[in-house]
Amino acid sequence: MELQPNERVSIELGEDRVAQVRMIRADKMNALDPEMFARLIEAGQALHEMKGLRAVVLSGEGRSFCAGLDLSSLGKGESSETGDLTDRTHGNANRAQQVAMQWRKLPVPVVAAVHGVCFGGGFQIASGADIRVIAPDARLAIMELKWGLVPDMGGFALWRGTARDDVLRELIYTNREFNGVEAGEFGFATHVEENPIERATAIAEEIADRNPHAIRGAKRLANAMFDEDTDHLLMEESREQHAIIRTPNQMESVMSHMEKRKANYRDV
Repeated sequence: MELQPNERVSIELGEDRVAQVRMIRADKMNALDPEMFARLIEAGQALHEMKGLRAVVLSGEGRSFCAGLDLSSLGKGESSETGDLTDRTHGNANRAQQVAMQWRKLPVPVVAAVHGVCFGGGFQIASGADIRVIAPDARLAIMELKWGLVPDMGGFALWRGTARDDVLRELIYTNREFNGVEAGEFGFATHVEENPIERATAIAEEIADRNPHAIRGAKRLANAMFDEDTDHLLMEESREQHAIIRTPNQMESVMSHMEKRKANYRDV
């Protein structure tokens, strides 16, 4: 099933319940102008409400994943944000932060497939994914200090637990460019692959073949790890397991393995 493209983002949900989400502003290397911000948020809302969704692959068409902020839109007096940036327009986030944070907020895992250029806001969008597959020759940078700004699309929240603290600080302070191999060494890349979309899709398909209720519960727990204390996390584990154990999908996981067949899960 393919949803109608919105001129910036396309969504295609396959029979495997994996959604291929692509930024399709290829002529501008998927750079972020106000329209791209709006359409990415629109796509995130559509995914959040999508029935039967089990995993997402996020990528960019053309030569790059996302080149970051479209500087030409600044020259026209346009901005990705209007008003007070401290206004929380999307739960705990403002509009620009939601563009990156929404991938972490989705109830299902998101796998980013990164190739070409991935700078600034584009890098923060990729950081919102649960898993990142990055091409070895990809060009990445936390670019904001080049323009006298700080990263402000959720990066500081999303980078917790990825790169070593001093490495992350150097990359932020200097806006030094690095490649996909280095991204793997630093901790940003889950996998470094010549064909990131192929590997990302394989991972998403494997996730989609698991109990969808358990996958969503595991993502909720993973998201809570850096924010909650031990006592709260232990209780949340117990609550999630109590809600899943002996349900039809959990029993189907057991039976399909015992009978050596593909599981037939009930969609969330």
